[in-house]
Amino acid sequence: MTQSPFLKSIADFMMVRNYSRRTIDSYVYWIKYFIVFNGKQHPSQLGDVAIERFLTHLAVNRQVAQSTQAIALNAIVFLKTKFLNQEVGNVSAFSRASRQRKLPVVLTKDEVSALLQTVSGIQKLMLSILYGSGLRRIELVRLRVKDIDFDMYQIQVWNGKGGKHRLVTLAIELLEPLKNQVNRVNQLLLEDKLVKGYSGTSLPNALERKYPNASFQLGWQYVFPSTRLAIDPFSGKLKRHHFDESAVNKLVRQAATKAGIKKQVTTHTLRHSFATHLLQSGADIRTVQQQLGHADVKTTEIYTHVLKQGAHGVKSPLSTL
Repeated sequence: MTQSPFLKSIADFMMVRNYSRRTIDSYVYWIKYFIVFNGKQHPSQLGDVAIERFLTHLAVNRQVAQSTQAIALNAIVFLKTKFLNQEVGNVSAFSRASRQRKLPVVLTKDEVSALLQTVSGIQKLMLSILYGSGLRRIELVRLRVKDIDFDMYQIQVWNGKGGKHRLVTLAIELLEPLKNQVNRVNQLLLEDKLVKGYSGTSLPNALERKYPNASFQLGWQYVFPSTRLAIDPFSGKLKRHHFDESAVNKLVRQAATKAGIKKQVTTHTLRHSFATHLLQSGADIRTVQQQLGHADVKTTEIYTHVLKQGAHGVKSPLSTL
């Protein structure tokens, strides 16, 4: 999709400052929406009242979640203060998003087992890591070979949500499948090096400048690389990116359908199930918080509410008859 020169300049501005592609795409989306909502006026001419009116629209008419409204505000504040060098006042006179947070969908252990039995090979390995380590979808596809610690049975997650790093558990059952996958990645790397114009795997700009040879080293290769080489839209170079996020979503949905699971299953459902099953097995809330990478334990406490549902919380009077 063609992007306006103004929005492209924002994307370029963020890129040279090493913002992630996901953050760039998100901010550009909300900035564009903000501009369109205000009749396509230049944002330098839009003041605090326009910002508050837009945020109220998101809460009242779009009924977005609090987190979504917060991202939109962050994008606009970035635009005004960082890109346009303008001040933003006390933009607090807007309706706050109040959409109640839903309880997460959680699979039983039998349902997880049934889902995993519908896939094999690399697909099974990917879904097993989503459930077995509680990774987010983007964290899975961004895994690099160097992030797998086979000796300590753990995975290093770099720049997760909020830019945080953490260590998560790695099921011992996945060691051999992962080693086989690393061997496949190494073979693919050897083949790629023979391709004319190949510039290695995708790396953040700062790392590529600091370690110019890293993109050709096995440790920096994605554990789950894309199936084909492609021109990187930012650098214009021939690269091998990671497995497509949307394809992982599709894979999970198809597996759930084949397993006959009636619940609405997404990649995040496996993460929810990981957390809930950890708590069921006796893990304390702080441990689960660390594994999930939540900044606030209150976010993790949602899973204790799940455990209290039904027989885990209140005994039905029918059972006493």
